[in-house]
Amino acid sequence: MLTGRSPIFARVLSFQLQYAAVPVWRSNCCLAKKKRSMSAQLNHTIVWCRDQQKSAGFLAQVLGLPAPRQFMHFLVVDLANGVSLDYYQSEEHVGLQQYAFFVSETEFDAVFSRIRARGLDVWADPARTLLGQINHHFGGRGVYFQDPDGHLLEIITRPYGSET
Repeated sequence: MLTGRSPIFARVLSFQLQYAAVPVWRSNCCLAKKKRSMSAQLNHTIVWCRDQQKSAGFLAQVLGLPAPRQFMHFLVVDLANGVSLDYYQSEEHVGLQQYAFFVSETEFDAVFSRIRARGLDVWADPARTLLGQINHHFGGRGVYFQDPDGHLLEIITRPYGSET
């Protein structure tokens, strides 16, 4: 039982755990080359935040996506692969998460420019020890940065585990 959490939190967490799956774009990753018996795909995930306008708007702007749309009590950011990040505003503690976004080389340059224009810190690693650096894992580029709630966001041009 999840003590100290609202009933909506328990229902949302249960739903997320029940229906989470590997996104379609990872199908070229070495981890995804194993034969799958199901065609399940990630549809959405809920991002807990303190201000959904600020947080969802930040992600959409930085990634160059359409403005977030309202769905019930969520503010939804739609991604190109059919997955959405559904922002849920909460006064409770916001548990920090990490979200990685696969982008092309050209998109990386555009996103990186928008991150820099905002004066945000970037790191080459999730532990945030390589400040101001870009990683080059698997022959691509990757960088981490934080959103307004402190979630760690990542843009990568090659899926981790892919062949160079």
